Amino acid sequence: MSVLFFHTMRYKPTEPEHPDNDRFVLSKGHAAPILYAVWAEAGDLRESDPPSLRKIDCDLEGHPTPRLSFVDVATGSLGQGLGAACGMAYTGKYFDKASYRVYCLIGDGETSGGSVWEALAFASYYSLDNLVAIFDVNRLGQTRVTPVEHCTDACQMRCEAFGWNTYLVDGHDVEGLCQAFCQATLVKNKPTAVIAKTFKGRDIPNIGNAEDWHGKSVLKERADAVIKLIESQIQTNKSLIPKPPIEDSPQICITDIKMTSLPAYQLGDIVATQKAFGLALAKLGRVNGRIIVLDGDTKNSTFSELFKKEHPERFIECFIAEQNMVCVALGCAARGRTIAFACTFAAFLTRAFDQIRMGAISQTNISIAGSHCGVSIGEDGPSQMALEDLAMFRSIPNCTVFYPSDAVSTEYAVCLAANTKGLCYIRMSQSETAVIYSSEENFEIGQAKIVRHSVNDKVTVIGAGVTLHEALAAADDLSKQGISIRVIDPFTIKPLDAATIISNAKATGNQVITVEDHYQEGGIGEAICAALSGEPDILVHQLAVSGIPRCGKPSELLDMFGISAKHIIAAVKNILMIQNRVWS
Repeated sequence: MSVLFFHTMRYKPTEPEHPDNDRFVLSKGHAAPILYAVWAEAGDLRESDPPSLRKIDCDLEGHPTPRLSFVDVATGSLGQGLGAACGMAYTGKYFDKASYRVYCLIGDGETSGGSVWEALAFASYYSLDNLVAIFDVNRLGQTRVTPVEHCTDACQMRCEAFGWNTYLVDGHDVEGLCQAFCQATLVKNKPTAVIAKTFKGRDIPNIGNAEDWHGKSVLKERADAVIKLIESQIQTNKSLIPKPPIEDSPQICITDIKMTSLPAYQLGDIVATQKAFGLALAKLGRVNGRIIVLDGDTKNSTFSELFKKEHPERFIECFIAEQNMVCVALGCAARGRTIAFACTFAAFLTRAFDQIRMGAISQTNISIAGSHCGVSIGEDGPSQMALEDLAMFRSIPNCTVFYPSDAVSTEYAVCLAANTKGLCYIRMSQSETAVIYSSEENFEIGQAKIVRHSVNDKVTVIGAGVTLHEALAAADDLSKQGISIRVIDPFTIKPLDAATIISNAKATGNQVITVEDHYQEGGIGEAICAALSGEPDILVHQLAVSGIPRCGKPSELLDMFGISAKHIIAAVKNILMIQNRVWS
């Protein structure tokens, strides 16, 4: 850390977020105190701050978070730092085309995690020669020794097998580290791994290289003696000043993104929302050169290939590595350098849930799009059906959850997501459905749409995506039988337009039916139940998928799992029958 921050890296200590600064990611987030100590030495922290470490009134938390200006992404859930560093390096090399370099310090314990190796493969494939990963091979994990212990040769062979340039160094040798970092700047078309053999707590009696000291502090008297020992080894009193950065990053603007024209759809057009999503991305890409798209080898299904066709230089293929894809997106969006959309089948985002929640802690602005949602995808079967995604993203703090129901609302969702702070999730459907909104319709986050209503409505039915169209079909059928129902499209599941739902529920006899192509747990029905919890007179009847689905035609599956128009009709009639019994 001393060599990196006071010999190798170029940055402005008084402007930690300067776009031209070299980047540093502490993947082994539990080592946060050394990061704070470095910035105290560099001048961005008051030296009186460190004693407040981990206290509620201090931003020096146990693991780094962007509460601090010199932290770009939160770390501490191990194995994620290198992926974020890849995103920063990719942005520097291919988007900014700038001189800044990216350094990532990785613990040997976290290399047991597959996400580290996803990132290693990504960096090599994209020739990120502006990226340096430092492996701190200190032999000790949290509870025991690591699998490879101090065998740095094994780590070197693994990195080289992934296509990295590597250097073996003594991590306590200042001169050797200076030389390795200097040589890394000369390497072209390969990322560099500096594999540093170190000893945890070196030279501290009974602590150095000993197990069972992870996360523990040393008693003050003993610590004072250790500090005196270290101070006695300092060979210079020279003030070390970091080198200034090369200021060659382009000035950019990623605010107030607007489409140049209204959606080009007509009422009644039949379009799947996931195709409308791809068309909207391509259209948005024409507006701003900082719109980028990442995909996990599903671009022909998510329709992000439409963006790639128009803007190939801003498309990042992340292959089947969803955890790394999310981390790379976080890195690309750091310091406001890009507006990133990451796409894949929504079902596969579950494996990246940890990376997504860390994105929220990082206070990042990225949009994640999930396709192939619900049983309505049909013959691909349950492994491909996202039925938990709304629950997952609803649980993420400061996450906006869009669920557009036609091509027009999808295009507006994409544009709104590009302008929204925090994480966004866009849920897309594979089934082709009719356009029900005019191009001039106004969409806002947290504003539901009353799609069908009359003064005689008996029940309010709320659906989204495919089930909104099932609700409309049910309304048509019931209307022929002299029964009117109100149909609402929530548009965003989080935040939910509770006021519109409550007022319409009260206008329709306090009866609400929710119908969703998702499991009941954590879905639209439960979101609405929570929103109506202060309204004891309103009854909510939930229609949702239960059990493990199977293959079949979309219409067959919607019917089998109780969320088709037929089941909505039955639910409405059952409610009215019960009401009639009560009134009689």
